[in-house]
Amino acid sequence: MDDEPLKDWAERRDAKIGRLRAVPVVPGDGPRASHLNPDAPRAIERWNGHAWEPYGFAANLAEAKAVLYPEASEPVSTGPVPKPLGSGTGKHRKPHGGGRTQR
Repeated sequence: MDDEPLKDWAERRDAKIGRLRAVPVVPGDGPRASHLNPDAPRAIERWNGHAWEPYGFAANLAEAKAVLYPEASEPVSTGPVPKPLGSGTGKHRKPHGGGRTQR
């Protein structure tokens, strides 16, 4: 049997430490999928390498996404606008006078 080396497994496990997830707070065994209860409050949990631990709280799915994905809520920087392509044939285009010559 081809077992994975313990060192590789430990590196993969440690890479997940600090990962966050949002769990809907719903009564009983209700649906826990986020798309079914977008207005339900969320418990934000953090993976510590062994178990999910409480990290924070969000009032709804939109707030939870802002915590989980902060880079998505940052404004996009407006840098220099690239120059549009000009007219011309360009080296990457096929010649109009036929196909490739065979050797």
